[in-house]
Amino acid sequence: MRIHAIQTGLVKIKSAQVEGRGHNRIMRQLAIFADRNWTEWLPTYAWAIEHPEGVIVVDTGQGAHLLETGRSYHPFVRWEVAFRIDREEEIGPQLRALGIGPRDVKKVVLTHLHMDHDGGLAHFPNSEILVAAGEIRTAKGWAGRMRGYLPHRWPSWFDPTPLELADEPFGTFARSRRLTSAGDVIAVATPGHTADHISVLVQEDDRTLFLAGDTSYNESLMLAGRVDGVSLDERTSSACLEAIRRFAQAHPTVYLPTHDPQSAIRLTNRRLVGQIGSP
Repeated sequence: MRIHAIQTGLVKIKSAQVEGRGHNRIMRQLAIFADRNWTEWLPTYAWAIEHPEGVIVVDTGQGAHLLETGRSYHPFVRWEVAFRIDREEEIGPQLRALGIGPRDVKKVVLTHLHMDHDGGLAHFPNSEILVAAGEIRTAKGWAGRMRGYLPHRWPSWFDPTPLELADEPFGTFARSRRLTSAGDVIAVATPGHTADHISVLVQEDDRTLFLAGDTSYNESLMLAGRVDGVSLDERTSSACLEAIRRFAQAHPTVYLPTHDPQSAIRLTNRRLVGQIGSP
């Protein structure tokens, strides 16, 4: 297998979103709106797994076309986040540059349905789109729109396959689903950033590549157990981060969050959790 880190532009967010303030959910989220401090520009990674059973894409990154159609009226998207991406930085053109065409992609797995993770869906009309069943339910209808799941950004053909995780533990994770017949690509439940957030684990030789979505914004926050500002339940998020730490202690793990500036370097060097510098 070959794994590619594909940077789909940049994002800038509030510091209080990266690391939550306080223990009350509503107060943590209000703190984001009150915060005047922004992060530096951070990458938005998607991932392509060249697997013998067909290419699997994990998250599709941001889409320039979404930003060109005007700002969203949802207050969070309008005021609390900033994106920077050109058309050629979308995942489709970058995959083609790697020699991967749209029909080569058999599956697209979305860790969750936030716009910097599903913004590139338009490039995959011929692929099976897998989304956690609970995430699909949360995004539906007017309640979904109030939560920020705005359907205008999804292609008209978007009809994801619900990914039902089984009550089968994988390492420290209580629920999982193998995504390949070989059993070497596994979706696991990592709730916190959203209630039904998933991560995708790739078993490679003697290590695991942990495609972490937004379980945390970088590795240091995961190791410190720092919950972000948008997580709905601090206890659930803390338990998730603890499960990741325990997994990494038991299995050599390369931890790859979507917005960690070190993720691509960490992937290239196969740098394990806790290692400093090149191995």
